[in-house]
Amino acid sequence: MKKPLLQSVLVLLLALVAGSAVAQVGTRAYAPENLRQLSVQDQTRVISLEYSEQSRGRRIPDDQLRFYLDQVNRSSWTFSRIKQDIAQSLGGNSGGWNPNPPANGQVTCESKDNRRRECRTGFRRNAVLAQNLSSTRCVEGQNWGSGNGVVWVDRGCRGRFTEGSGGGSGGSTVVCESANNAYRECRTNFRGRAVVQRNLSSTRCNENQNWGQRRGMIWVRSGCRAEFRDSGNGWGGGGNSGYTITCSSDDNRRKTCAYDPRQGRPVLQQQLSNTSCREGYSWGYTGTQVWVDRGCRGRFGPR
Repeated sequence: MKKPLLQSVLVLLLALVAGSAVAQVGTRAYAPENLRQLSVQDQTRVISLEYSEQSRGRRIPDDQLRFYLDQVNRSSWTFSRIKQDIAQSLGGNSGGWNPNPPANGQVTCESKDNRRRECRTGFRRNAVLAQNLSSTRCVEGQNWGSGNGVVWVDRGCRGRFTEGSGGGSGGSTVVCESANNAYRECRTNFRGRAVVQRNLSSTRCNENQNWGQRRGMIWVRSGCRAEFRDSGNGWGGGGNSGYTITCSSDDNRRKTCAYDPRQGRPVLQQQLSNTSCREGYSWGYTGTQVWVDRGCRGRFGPR
């Protein structure tokens, strides 16, 4: 009778130990290093919890959460990498993120060590770059963007930002995705020209290369996936007001760039390459595209 009793006690002790381990997993050791093992719902939960712990109870901004989920599932970020990035975005302490803009209405945000950082602005409209403070050029939609009262910077961009004037319907956004590298068009109600607010793909989205626009429409191809926003300016009152595209023949190869035919037939407005751009030889126009070849790089627009 003693042996069965001893076995029962051992089973009970093991169950208690296992229960304690499960409880610990539910508090601190709540995620594997490879978050791709988890469902998106569980990825969201553990990332949100990590942010809350580092920021003393604050809720992770929606666009920062979406950024991390994208990095986990497309760029294979580890949990350690996300924890490190959260600490960086918070400025290494719970008081980071510039909770209020300074008195002059400007916010300085910088990407240290080429890492992504987010800074709260308090702006009701999207931000504009007031001054580039880094040797790295800050390009909206590529290494900085804004929305929902936040400016984000990445890849070495350091700048001083102010609130935009918000002309037109600036602030509305549209997500357009090139699935399986296919061409896709997405309709918009933008009054102004679109800009990339947030790149959602591992493929970098570059205008006139793998994405472009016509009035009321955005197109993407070759794996570009991004959130676009209405800049509120650029189209003007109609016609060809200020409309230009830049097209470049890299490595002397033929390249095509989207062109809005409603703006009028394109001409070479500025040659940007040492190689001569001659219509019919190293550049031309077909329907909705400008093509360049043999090293020509130029800015094209209506006469």
